[in-house]
Amino acid sequence: MAPAVSAGTEDDDVREHLLNIPEPDHLKREFSSKDSLNRRSGAKISIVNLERFSDAGVPLLSGVSMNVQSGQVVGIIGPSGSGKSTLLRSLNRLWEPPADSVFLDGVDITKINVLAARRRVGMLFQTPQLFDGTVGDNVRYGPSLQGKNLSEAAVEGLLAFADLDVSFAKKSVIGLSVGQAQRVALARTLANEPEVLLLDEPTSALDPISTRHIEDTVLQLKRTRGLTVIMVSHSLDQVRRLCDLVCVVIAGKLVEVLSPEELHEAVDPLAKEFLDAAQQH
Repeated sequence: MAPAVSAGTEDDDVREHLLNIPEPDHLKREFSSKDSLNRRSGAKISIVNLERFSDAGVPLLSGVSMNVQSGQVVGIIGPSGSGKSTLLRSLNRLWEPPADSVFLDGVDITKINVLAARRRVGMLFQTPQLFDGTVGDNVRYGPSLQGKNLSEAAVEGLLAFADLDVSFAKKSVIGLSVGQAQRVALARTLANEPEVLLLDEPTSALDPISTRHIEDTVLQLKRTRGLTVIMVSHSLDQVRRLCDLVCVVIAGKLVEVLSPEELHEAVDPLAKEFLDAAQQH
């Protein structure tokens, strides 16, 4: 199926996805790289000294270490180009991390079949990527790769969960608003029954009403399914509304991990500068 709503090279990432440094002392201990393997195994997602360099040898990620517990909603914020999306994409192998740096339920994610990893760790992109056909065709796409055929009732249930009327199942994706398309993309991701949901600025292109629909769904996923959510966001208001913890990434380094209520207590100078500037917008 050809893409109906797309944004450049992200279409390849969507198809692939659907296919199958010591930290500063002020970081919270539960995100410390000094944790034992047993402690990491108790987290849903563990990142241990994750690094990435550009082809020219420039550090893109430097010694990032953190734990995300099951059922948490964790936000990642920071300036543009700081490595937030690169970090997110390492968690379901859209970017292949080094061995022994990303763990899912205590198991090195590079040792997990890539298709299985991407089903367990779903991802919603910044711009909705839908394929030609109906809304129902898109929702069924991931399970069909596993030889499963979702029933009409199952498709309608997923659309309802994503805050779309069930009548959308038979509609063409042509003509959908961006907000509607993003909710279809969310339903399609949830059709794989992921254990972890990655959100890469999923509301940055949406109007306030569509944004609130997506946010309400994220909160409902946490309440009703205990889903673990890791989201990149440009909005301090959004991470305050949704997140249990907020990670500040500056120049490829995780410099702060705070609760939303503690953002004003940031110690790192660059984090303070970023947060002060972001607060004014």
